[in-house]
Amino acid sequence: MIKIKQLSKIFETDDQSVQAVDDINLTIESGEIFGVIGYSGAGKSTFIRLINRLEEPTNGMVIVDGQEITNLNKDDLRVTRQEMGMVFQHFNLLWSRTVSENIAFPLEIAGISKPERKKRVSELIELVGLTGKEDAYPSQLSGGQKQRVGIARALANQPKVLLCDEATSALDPETTDAILSLLVDINEKLGITIILITHEMHVIQKICHNVAVMEDGRVIEQGTVLDVFSNPQQPVTKKFVEQVMGKPDDEITVESLIQTISSGQILKLQFIGETASHALISKVAKTFDVEVNILQGNIKQTQAGPYGSLYIQIIGDDKVMKQAIDFIRSTTVKVEVIHHD
Repeated sequence: MIKIKQLSKIFETDDQSVQAVDDINLTIESGEIFGVIGYSGAGKSTFIRLINRLEEPTNGMVIVDGQEITNLNKDDLRVTRQEMGMVFQHFNLLWSRTVSENIAFPLEIAGISKPERKKRVSELIELVGLTGKEDAYPSQLSGGQKQRVGIARALANQPKVLLCDEATSALDPETTDAILSLLVDINEKLGITIILITHEMHVIQKICHNVAVMEDGRVIEQGTVLDVFSNPQQPVTKKFVEQVMGKPDDEITVESLIQTISSGQILKLQFIGETASHALISKVAKTFDVEVNILQGNIKQTQAGPYGSLYIQIIGDDKVMKQAIDFIRSTTVKVEVIHHD
């Protein structure tokens, strides 16, 4: 578990003080993927560098597995940093070293014997999907392959925590999805805690369990990804959710939907979590003597299940339609009847 208490960072210049991180308090559970999202200048990159003291905090504490990182001397900090791997936006590879040599570099620094290094590098190359690229140089790799090297190198010393600072920002969408899937795989196989900094809500939606939203150095909203998606409180959070979900439902008018039907009822189904939308619609149609038509909607998948709204038309005998609606309400899906013919 990681506990962050009243963490702050002030950068002093000749003529001003800049509050980059302002009184952050967070708890990150062991084995979770925790996302921190914010626009440029929000303080998120400074925040992640404070966790392993690449930046020295002005105030506050970082406690990892009961050990206060902020109190360690240089020698103890050097040892502790081996338990916190870091993945960077621009890879930071050693261009004169091969893939294997880049991954082995932190093991050399740690004094690991050559046979052990070779074995560990081989395991990591297989884990990140770089088999056959062992002797390639960074200039011979694609962006996604370079980031896979960066991830393998960060995992070399078997860290408890993996810090990812905009790890997919320099990649195209398809490669981003592949890297995110790799991080989920690593999290599940190794049980490693991942803290992921990003400015893209798609990244949060795809792999994170919990999320903190930063603005002007402060955490302005936090919670499970489903909670934040389903009920964003702050204007910045709402903008981020719109990146993935589009504009909110108030742009969908009842009148426009009514014009598309001639009979039956219009229902708004809100999915938050466990029930798969298509499976539920199929089951309703098979179980009850009703016709179900999907009119409009937007459902996205998160780590905790689907989230979004679906507008459907349901046609049938009033009694049977009521039974079908009661059945939907017996699941985790929220139902609102917005039109009855």
